[in-house]
Amino acid sequence: MEATRVAIVQRAPAFLDRAECLRVAVSAVDEAAAGGARLIVFPEAFISGYPAWIWRLRPGGDMTLSERLHRALLANAVDLANDDLEPLREAARMHRVTVICGINERDSAFSRGTLYNTVVTLGADGSVLNRHRKLMPTNPERMVWGQGDATGLRTVDSPCGRIGALICWESYMPLVRYALYAQGLDVYVAPTYDSGDRWIATLQHIAREGGCWVVGSGVGFRASDIRGAAPGMSALYPDTEEWVNPGDSAVIAPGGKIVAGPMRNEFGILYADIDGEPIDNARRTLDVTGHYARPDLFSLQVRTGPVNPADFNPD
Repeated sequence: MEATRVAIVQRAPAFLDRAECLRVAVSAVDEAAAGGARLIVFPEAFISGYPAWIWRLRPGGDMTLSERLHRALLANAVDLANDDLEPLREAARMHRVTVICGINERDSAFSRGTLYNTVVTLGADGSVLNRHRKLMPTNPERMVWGQGDATGLRTVDSPCGRIGALICWESYMPLVRYALYAQGLDVYVAPTYDSGDRWIATLQHIAREGGCWVVGSGVGFRASDIRGAAPGMSALYPDTEEWVNPGDSAVIAPGGKIVAGPMRNEFGILYADIDGEPIDNARRTLDVTGHYARPDLFSLQVRTGPVNPADFNPD
């Protein structure tokens, strides 16, 4: 793994506005690349915004507003088959950087009505290297997103090392983490809506357990950033000065030391320089899928094939 600079973009998304989210993302890539970053990471569901209202709406009691917001989210979701990420892909290609970004993804292959909480990895040539759909949406998220499969549960090689990404509370799923560790992971990327000391401690544990760099990219925004997204939002977010989510983006070294952040209650780009030496040092003593594993006693099977609702070529 070569020495490289990582950048985490902690900026408010343009809620329910895909075009503006892409403009903000491209501008951030331009800035981060100018700052020397070769790996640029955005938060969970950055395009077109994490649907934070689900944590404030009354279950079963705000159906009209829920439906209106979901339709807007669906209309502004990303269809990869339609190349909706073309501006961001082009920015990655132009600057020769690797970009990891959370998106609301619309399924266009089957129902065309289901959304997924997805993280995409874009290569330095602008190609989509991987698409991972969140396996288990958390609590009210299940009213927004479908469940993903394991086709994207894999690492990709890049100039920044071997990278894998899990979304938010997937980081609390031990077998999912292990599936990435077993692929020789160098950099564990965690786009998330979670924040706070307990979350940071979780990322530190992962860095120690996996002997890898951990890049936690948090959703940071204020009430004033979301109130104007749709009618009815001002009632959910009456205090315009409130930080609805502080962000808490951070970079953690193998072994668990915080080397950048957490960036709390502020916007900006968080930078850190990383390299492979701390990985080697950490795994000398603890390598959970190597010399510290017992495959004669325990094994993990991962079904990486697609799980589709219909098979039109059964033979």
